Amino acid sequence: MKIGVISDTHLSAPDKAIQRVISEVFDGISLLLHAGDITRLNVLEAFAGKQVIGVRGNMDHSEVAHTLPKKRIISIEGYRIGLIHGWGSSTGIEDRIQDQFDAVHAIVYGHTHKPANHIKNGILMFNPGAFSRSFPMRRNPSAGILTIDDEGIHGSIIQL
Repeated sequence: MKIGVISDTHLSAPDKAIQRVISEVFDGISLLLHAGDITRLNVLEAFAGKQVIGVRGNMDHSEVAHTLPKKRIISIEGYRIGLIHGWGSSTGIEDRIQDQFDAVHAIVYGHTHKPANHIKNGILMFNPGAFSRSFPMRRNPSAGILTIDDEGIHGSIIQL
């Protein structure tokens, strides 16, 4: 099973760039995880036809903050995936977010605008990086794919 992962879209409405990612990068993927900073709920309309599970981020408009939780756990094919945006400094963020979850196989997060794809304390830590080009700390947009197969759960980062 392949799961699309995106974070930090920072859009006020769907645009051509996100439409391209959906049609090219997420083609054939029916489940998508959004790790926050969607900004406006109407951005999710771009993912029509796909199941989207999201959490709110620190830059989201109040409509998003009142609709989506801060964190959640998704169970897929026997794997538990924690989904959270994150907060504060990039330094130590993985320790802070790991403390938010018990008994998960992977944690998907955002906030830092920097891709991450590694094992820490036996948990896959996966940050797809930022879709948005609007922040100077992350000029190269990216997204990700989580794959669940006979070898377990693993991720890949896709430069956009």
